Amino acid sequence: MDDLLKLEISGPVVMTIAGATGVVFFLVLFLRPSARWALTAIIAIVAAALLGWLTVWIIEDVMDVFHVGLTPRVWFWAIACFGALGLSVVSFRHSRAWRKVVAAVSIPVFVLVAGLGINTEFGLNKTLGSALGISTEGAIQLNKPNPDASIPAGPLWQSWKPPATMPSKGKVGTQVIPATASGFDARPAGIYLPPAALTDNPPRLPLFVLMMGQPGLPDPQYVSAALDEFAAKNNGLAPIAIVADQIGPDENDNLCLDTAKYGNVEKYINEDVVNWAKANLTILPDREHWTIAGYSNGGQCAISFAVKYPKMWGNVVDISGEEFPGAEDPAGNLATIFGGNQADYDAQKPINIMKGKQFPDTTAVFTVGSDDVTYVAAAKAVSAAAQAAGMTVTYYEVPNGGHVGLALNAGLTKGFEVLYPRLGLSR
Repeated sequence: MDDLLKLEISGPVVMTIAGATGVVFFLVLFLRPSARWALTAIIAIVAAALLGWLTVWIIEDVMDVFHVGLTPRVWFWAIACFGALGLSVVSFRHSRAWRKVVAAVSIPVFVLVAGLGINTEFGLNKTLGSALGISTEGAIQLNKPNPDASIPAGPLWQSWKPPATMPSKGKVGTQVIPATASGFDARPAGIYLPPAALTDNPPRLPLFVLMMGQPGLPDPQYVSAALDEFAAKNNGLAPIAIVADQIGPDENDNLCLDTAKYGNVEKYINEDVVNWAKANLTILPDREHWTIAGYSNGGQCAISFAVKYPKMWGNVVDISGEEFPGAEDPAGNLATIFGGNQADYDAQKPINIMKGKQFPDTTAVFTVGSDDVTYVAAAKAVSAAAQAAGMTVTYYEVPNGGHVGLALNAGLTKGFEVLYPRLGLSR
């Protein structure tokens, strides 16, 4: 079962095979076409494709279901799927038995191919388990924190000498972080240990806490891929990363607040996760080496926590984050979470929290896809407020990054480019 869940469902090889399969079924349904059949099939394809275009337009522009713009490739896969299904449906009319069988089999094939294409475009679910919301990472073995690891007098890169036995890549897995103080129902956190942490006498390393989007998994594959590249260039040095679950198994947008409706997620991240990290990881203790980060929903959580707990978090990376908690449905959240009290809701918005305050020793990185219109506006507004509040701000737009895997991966890369010198991991 684990092998099935780890099955790769994205990438050029998978899409080449899937696309070729879809084309074969499409062509087979066109075998031996009479002029009348060819005309009927073409009309069905065009009509269904137009219906697909209308459906996507309603979902994206009218209903705004995803709250982000869909890329041209997503439009292509959806419309192509509708067109192909139109051919399948019309193939049942006045046709021989073999064509009816092919048409019946082609329906799930066309849907699957389009689904794989759309998933590949979003770039967030690389395995079947990830697409189904099931983690495929096993528990990671943690060594006890190294009590002999001293705090370096200067940047760590100056004093660290990697041993010959240090592995070339880091290690990933999961750990259950008990919700001792909060009682929040969280899924196991993803953990990344860099090469330096896997040595016999590991140094104290920076802490990087990442929160993913909603819906989503606390999956360490994205941060581990980025940090392995940076570690390879810096003698195995990288932060120890915790991908913490801020949304829980029901994957609700809980606004990253402590509420009666969704539980104490704010306390979970800033108390339970932090205390667990102190007790179980060989990390540097000061705020300058601690980063709170997030993507999309998690990005909003990150900047909110950074301005609420400035003595804890010295750095923040906000990747394609919302402007404020529950920005996708402010009216609904105002009613259900705040009981209609607008002042209470406004008090939780990062821009308002920063007003009149200064954060002179906080480094903030804001990234967003250049074509992700809603989130560009949010990133510009929050980053401007952060700069006005004295943070050292980097704002970066990922060229045509959308609100998909490209924006996440490039956002992590930019974040580490900015933070590595600050964390003492590079010049």
